[in-house]
Amino acid sequence: MVKRYLQVMPLDEVFSLLSHEFPCIPSTETIPLEAATGRITAGPIFGTYSVPEIHLAAMDGIAVASADTRGASEQHPVTLDRAARVNTGNVVPPGFDAVIMIEDVWEADGKYIIRKSAGPWQHVRPAGEDLAESEMVMPSRHRIRPYETGALATYGIIELGVITVRIGLVPTGSELVAAGTRPAPGQVVESNTVMAKAMLEAAGARCTRYPFVEDRPEKICDAIAAACRDNDMVIVSAGSSAGTKDYTADVIAGLGKVLVHGIATKPGKPAIIGKVDKKPVFGLPGYPLSAITVIRELVLPFLRNYGLFVPEPQVIRAVVTSALPKEIGSDEFVQCTLGKVGDRWTISPQSKGAGVQMSAVRANAYIKVPRDSEGFNAGDMVDARLLVPWQEAEHALLITGSHDPVLDHLADLLRPGGVSLVSTHVGSMGGIIALKKNECHAAPMHLLSPDGTYNTGDIRKYLPKTEVDLICIAGRQQGIVSRDGLALRDLRGRMFINRQKGSGTRMLLDYELKKAGIDPSSIPGYEREVTTHIAVALAVKSGEADAGMCVYSAAKALGLPFVPVAQERYELAIRREHRKDPRISMLIEAVRSTAFGEILKRLGGYDTTETGAQRSAE
Repeated sequence: MVKRYLQVMPLDEVFSLLSHEFPCIPSTETIPLEAATGRITAGPIFGTYSVPEIHLAAMDGIAVASADTRGASEQHPVTLDRAARVNTGNVVPPGFDAVIMIEDVWEADGKYIIRKSAGPWQHVRPAGEDLAESEMVMPSRHRIRPYETGALATYGIIELGVITVRIGLVPTGSELVAAGTRPAPGQVVESNTVMAKAMLEAAGARCTRYPFVEDRPEKICDAIAAACRDNDMVIVSAGSSAGTKDYTADVIAGLGKVLVHGIATKPGKPAIIGKVDKKPVFGLPGYPLSAITVIRELVLPFLRNYGLFVPEPQVIRAVVTSALPKEIGSDEFVQCTLGKVGDRWTISPQSKGAGVQMSAVRANAYIKVPRDSEGFNAGDMVDARLLVPWQEAEHALLITGSHDPVLDHLADLLRPGGVSLVSTHVGSMGGIIALKKNECHAAPMHLLSPDGTYNTGDIRKYLPKTEVDLICIAGRQQGIVSRDGLALRDLRGRMFINRQKGSGTRMLLDYELKKAGIDPSSIPGYEREVTTHIAVALAVKSGEADAGMCVYSAAKALGLPFVPVAQERYELAIRREHRKDPRISMLIEAVRSTAFGEILKRLGGYDTTETGAQRSAE
């Protein structure tokens, strides 16, 4: 029988259902003071003793009885028959109720002379001034700030009770292997519960990751039942879709009740919510970005019902650089790169693939496209939800255009200076358009003109009235990567993997094919496109393609034969109006650095003769 989702439920209705079905009573745990920052107190905290426990001097000077100082003035100095020298923090001896600063005291014949009277408790810290014994320090449900741990230590608190939610994480799938194990074909590294544990414990939950459970209903049933006995909430990873080995919904139904199977979100639609032993059980989709979305948009906000602190993401209004069309009916969440170009925030969508985890790694923000919306057009103002601190987003350097592995190395060189290089791989022509629309700081490109020159022709064509400078990254070798040492002339009838239209590599390939008299239609796979050089080399290494065109460094990285076709000029195009931006200056310094030159030589396939050279595109 074909499996189908139950009725798909909108996200806001899911939250209403959760609030109705579950009382959300948190657990408590006792933790050491050093681990208390950010946690929520389970009950009120009281001082164990007074601070200070006895009267203390608040100044360096002499302790006196205030009554003995009456009448003292410049005209009528008073010599004290009794006084005691004290320093700040010393105990005020019995019989004294004031301290006179040493600057206001004169000493003669072993006695102290004063010219100013002292009031009762002057410069004295009375017992219990800070905190009286048994006084409440903090109420329950208080989120502990870092500096408050010092006060708690002062008041004798070395451990304390905080609220938590005990969550059992059950990974399912016969194909799973542990992190650190290189997966064989058909195997998958179990990462969803690793991610879930990190995200949930940051909010104060206490997570237990259970052993992998193979795809057998009775095994999954036993694992979920055991996790429900030991925890307040259970999250089952994978098995929530409609595949032949997706058993999670049926198992939950057998143990209790399935409340929701299918949520109107994208990614994350196959998520499950069930009720077993009066406890919530969530079923995560197996795809990583789907799992991340369900944790971030559903499970974490639900933890607020238990009293845990889950901050709302910071929101910045930004211009979206490309269209985001969608059908009405689901909330869609899109991973993006965000940065400030000039005085305007811009945001560029990353890949939407639910299994593409690197889009989450590269993203520093995301966009929520509401379910009643048909999407956004390029140029629309949208709410960018930050995945990083605001200051980090403000220091992001947006690089949009042609991909090359060396961009990652430039990012690594810039990071110690506080600049995060965020790259979006849209090809050289995509970079030209982003530069034209002023939606990036720099556009890497290698656009070959019919006259054999690089980059200047297209910049003059598409940005005729804009001053643009070109910084040479390197001359780089482009060629044919294969497992058998194939050359350009050997491509007819061989399965090919291509770069996307608009990329400089695709334009160079077409130029060389035309020059060699090779019809692209004679090359199987010519229409299949990927967006990076590494993706080309990987498709060849895995056997999906016999050949592709990429830079030498990508072929070398995967140990594949490489036959050069041409050397091209790979440059960064920068609008001159942005040259005073400190981030641009740091980028250019990094390109010109000795460290970067050594990286290019180590990677291979790069001519560094003109690396760092600047020229005008005019």
